[in-house]
This record gives sequence, C-alpha cells and structure tokens, in this order.
Amino acid sequence: MPRIKIIVNPVAGRGASGRTVPALHGHLAAQALDYDLVCTEEPGHAVQLTEQALAEGYETVVAVGGDGTAHEVVNGMLRYSNGEKVGTMTAFPIGSGSDFANMLGMPAQLDQACARLAQGRTRWVDVGVVMDSQGRSTYFDNTLGIGFDGVVTLEALGVRYLRGMALYLPVVLKTVFVSMKPPRVVIKHDDQRLEQTALMITVCIGQREGGGFIIAPDAENDDGLFDVCVAANIPKLQVLALIPHFMKGTHVDKEPVTMFRTDRLTVSSDDDLIAHMDGEMLCTEEHRLEFRILPRCLRVIC
Repeated sequence: MPRIKIIVNPVAGRGASGRTVPALHGHLAAQALDYDLVCTEEPGHAVQLTEQALAEGYETVVAVGGDGTAHEVVNGMLRYSNGEKVGTMTAFPIGSGSDFANMLGMPAQLDQACARLAQGRTRWVDVGVVMDSQGRSTYFDNTLGIGFDGVVTLEALGVRYLRGMALYLPVVLKTVFVSMKPPRVVIKHDDQRLEQTALMITVCIGQREGGGFIIAPDAENDDGLFDVCVAANIPKLQVLALIPHFMKGTHVDKEPVTMFRTDRLTVSSDDDLIAHMDGEMLCTEEHRLEFRILPRCLRVIC
C-alpha cells in the first residue's frame, strides 16, 4: 500500500474542509490506508507541503479543499519534477467550486472519496503553464480566465459563507452591471492573430469553472490541447442573456463567442489584464500572458 500525504486546507469551502477532519480520519482508517494528514497554515503552504512530501518518499498526495488547494498541490508536484511527468495526486471536493475534483470524477461524499482513493485507479491528465511578462511561470490544472471570469473571481473573494453556484451566480450578476471594464486584447495562436475588445478569454483544460459554468463543453483533459473560449464585448443585457447558455454549455455557437483549440497562445493588452487560474487570482495589472500545455504530465487518481 503506497504512503499517502493528505493535505487539508482548513479554511476551504468557508471552513467546511476543516470541519471534515475528524470524519476524514475515520474514513481513511476504515480503508486501512497508510497516510499522514497535515493542515495548511497560510496561502501557498500546500505547495511547500507537497514538495516536502515527495522529497520524503510519499507516493500519493491528496488535496482536501477546493480548487485553490488542488492548484497548490499540482504546483508543488510539477515544481518538484521541474515540469516533467509526475504523480500521483487527487482532490476531494470540499471547496467553493471544486471544479478540478469534479473533472476527475471524485465523489463529494467523504466515505466514497476515500474508497476511490483506496482503489487507486489512475490516469494521466494535461497541465497548463502560464508565463507573465516578468518571466514567472505557474502551472494550472483546469481553467485560466482573463477579463470577465477574472473579475468574478476577484469579487468572490469578498463574499463569506456561500459556496458553489450560490456564491458565483450573484457575483456574476454584479460583475455584469458594476465591475466589468473589458480590455482591448491581441490573441496570437497557430499563426493566427485576433484583436478585439474582449469580454472574456478563458483557457480551458477541463470543461467547467465557477462551480458549474460549462465554459468548454467539448474539452478533454488528456488531449494535449487547450479549448479556448473568447467572447467579444457586447451590451450588458446581452451578457445577461448569455449567462444561462454558459451554465448549460450551449454558448459555443452564439455570435459573440469564438472557440478554438491550440497547444500554445499569447494574450496581450495595453489595458490591465485581470485574470484567475483555477479559481485563484493570478494578476490584476498584467499586460502579457503566454500559455503552453504539458500533455499528460500529471498522474491522478480518479
């Protein structure tokens, strides 16, 4: 039986993750798993704990929390391997969005998630790399959104107690009518150049973000390609009309939306780029972001 490091973010899911620790111990023990459980103490701590776990010989790392916790564990693993193939990890969905854990098919019930962990079925998935204008690189496992969904993430940081769609849908409405100032962007990919004022640019490995918005309904997280969704700026009432389509994934053929696939692209602007990655803020004043994909470089339990 492999040694397993369980990394719990106790504040994820508005504190729900920390409250699960006693039950989590019970379910892990019931599966006779050889594990060590540790809680994070501050933002970024899961990156350090993951690197330390791999250095100490732990074979599997489990992120217990939300998308931010999984994001940090993935970054710890890929930093430890210097971007080379690495594994194994998984995520238990106890956060505000938990889109990455959903993409892996992990159950929301703790006992079922622990049983899935014990079964140990694995596969390989893609990871994205984003580099800013200062040459700093960060890995992301699901989506990176510039513009609209970046502003939504920024606004969501100020909301307490709510999770999932109950959190994100009101914040989306506030972003539409109050917060959004769409940037003028240049997008380059595969010898193509697109220049426009963009409501949003979302670079996707998985299909959904924000606890259930289906941004890239045809995305597959092991095909070596990003699915990129670009929405041109449109009047606010038209944005409002598009929201139900993004919730169902039926926006892809609507006039303001362009979808394409690529393994690398750049987005630049004279305006400030506000962006999130995996539900965590990446930047608010960046002017150039470069993306490339690492095909099937992360082994996950699913």
